[in-house]
Amino acid sequence: MKYDFDKVIDRRNTDSIKWKVAENELPMWVADMDFATAPEVRDVLVERARHGVFGYTDITDEWKDAYKGWWGRRYGFEIKPDGLIFCTGVVAALSSIVRKLATPNENVLVQTPVYNCFFSSIVNNGCRVAENKLIYNGAEYSIDFEDLEQKLSDPQTSLMILCNPHNPVGKIWDKETLSRIGELCYKHHVTVVSDEIHCDITEPGINYVPYLSASELNRKTGVMLMAPTKTFNLAGIKTSAVYTEDPVLFHKIWRGINTDEVGEPNAFATVGAIAAYSKGGEWADEMRRYVFENRKIVEDYIKSNIPCIKAVHGQATYLMWLDVSMVGKSRDVADFIRKETGLFLTAGSVYGENGDGFLRLNVAAPKKLLYDGLERLKNGIEKYVNR
Repeated sequence: MKYDFDKVIDRRNTDSIKWKVAENELPMWVADMDFATAPEVRDVLVERARHGVFGYTDITDEWKDAYKGWWGRRYGFEIKPDGLIFCTGVVAALSSIVRKLATPNENVLVQTPVYNCFFSSIVNNGCRVAENKLIYNGAEYSIDFEDLEQKLSDPQTSLMILCNPHNPVGKIWDKETLSRIGELCYKHHVTVVSDEIHCDITEPGINYVPYLSASELNRKTGVMLMAPTKTFNLAGIKTSAVYTEDPVLFHKIWRGINTDEVGEPNAFATVGAIAAYSKGGEWADEMRRYVFENRKIVEDYIKSNIPCIKAVHGQATYLMWLDVSMVGKSRDVADFIRKETGLFLTAGSVYGENGDGFLRLNVAAPKKLLYDGLERLKNGIEKYVNR
C-alpha cells in the first residue's frame, strides 16, 4: 500500500470524544477512524492554516464542482451544482430539515435498528418516531415492505429518514429496493431524507446506489445528505452538503438551514472537502481495502474464538454489528466488557428496541489496536458467560 494505516497515533489529550477514556480503556465505539486523514488533505489544511487569516468564508463553485466530480466519477451520478446546499454537518442538516418539513406531532419514519441521532433529531423537534423495523433472519437484514407502506400511508407521516448504506447493520440497499421505497413515498406524499455519509466505505468492488439515482420518482421525493467526513475522518472540521433536485424542497431546506444558522462554513470546511474529493481518491480506496481486511479478521476471529456470538456480515461502513443475543442484553454485556477489560463498545439498544442483543464495533483502526480489541472482546464474553 502507498499509505500507512498500521501506524498507531496517540489521540489521548487531543480533546477527542472517542479517546476521553481511562488509561487502560480501548474505545471502539463512536464512528470516527483512528487513521490520520489523507496527506493530500492535510497538506491543503496546513497551507490554509499558514495563511493566518480566518475570516468569514463563502461557498465557491469549486466546492460544488468537487461534489459533482466525486459522485460522477465514482457512482455515475450527475449532481447539478445548483442543487447543493452547504451545512455544518449531516446531523445539523437532518435536524434543520425535520424542523422545516415536519410539524410537531407528525410522524417521521425510520428503519430500526438505526443511527441513534435520528431519534434525537425527531423527538427534539416535537415529532413522533414511526418505526419500520428491519427483518433479521439470523444472517442479514431486509425491509418489511408491508409494514413500511402501512406506516407511510398514515396521513400524519410526513418524512422518512433513510440510512443508505445502513448504519449500524452495514447493508447496501440495491436499486430495486430504493426504487420501491421511492414509489411508496411518492404514492403517500412522504419526503425521503437519505443519509449517505457512509457511502464511500463499501466492500471493494461493490458500490452503493445514490438514492436519487434509483428512479425518477426518487428524484421527485428525495433529499441526499452527503459529506467527506466519515470517508476522510474530517468530522471535526464540520462540513457537509444537502442535495435535492426538487426546487420547492431546495428552497424550503435552504431557508431552514439559514434560519438555523448552520449554513456558513468555517475557514477549513470547504477547502478540506475540495481537497478530499479532488485529491483523495487513491487514499480512500486503500482505506476501504484496509477496513474490509479488518472486517474479515473480525468475522474469522469471532467464528474461531467466540462461537457464542456472531458477526453480521455487512457490505458497508467500518462499523460491525455483533449478535450477542445468545449471551445477554446488549447494555449488560457492553457494560460488563468495559468494566472487566476496558473495551468500550456501543450497546445496540441505543439504535432501537430491536437493536438489543447486539453490539457495535468500530474496526477503523490499525491492526495492532484491532487485535487488542478482539482479545479483550473474547476475554469479556468468556467472563460474562462464566460469571
